[in-house]
Amino acid sequence: MEDKKIVSLYWDRQEQAIDETRSKYGPYCRHIALNILSDEQDALECENDTYLAAWNAIPPHRPKTLSTFLGKLTRRISLDRLKRRLAQKRSADTAPLSLDELAQCIPDGKSLTEQLEAKELAKSISAFLRTLSLRDRQVFLRRYWHCNSISQIAAQTHWSESKVKMNLLRTREKLREYLRKEGYFQ
Repeated sequence: MEDKKIVSLYWDRQEQAIDETRSKYGPYCRHIALNILSDEQDALECENDTYLAAWNAIPPHRPKTLSTFLGKLTRRISLDRLKRRLAQKRSADTAPLSLDELAQCIPDGKSLTEQLEAKELAKSISAFLRTLSLRDRQVFLRRYWHCNSISQIAAQTHWSESKVKMNLLRTREKLREYLRKEGYFQ
């Protein structure tokens, strides 16, 4: 079923919307959650929470790209669950490692006034990603959006793990320099 039709089902408050979303995007949402949480049961629960969040958000929101909308919901829900889990117990999962790597390039934002700046930062990062080659952008997004492990990325790209690590290091350095030019660092 087309995404516009699925969104229309949500808009009309028809429960079929959830079935259609599960059918079309279930594996995609589960993949994102599993990469962040490394636990099948938690990933399945986050997938289901994503459907509920979509149900609650549509309407009033009408997403332009349903897959991106669902991916953002799944990622946020999964990261929230991971934070709760890590608050209880320290973990060496891929998601915290990849997010720690990326945190070195992005300034901390803790106050409410910085939320607007965060949107501008997101726009700057998107603009930076458009300057990368398709392969570099895919590797970056696999690591920092989908939270894939280095070994998963190496298998997907047919690169060695050391080449993936070096590519990510260079891309983070480019991002840091790009953000410096944009005024995020002094």
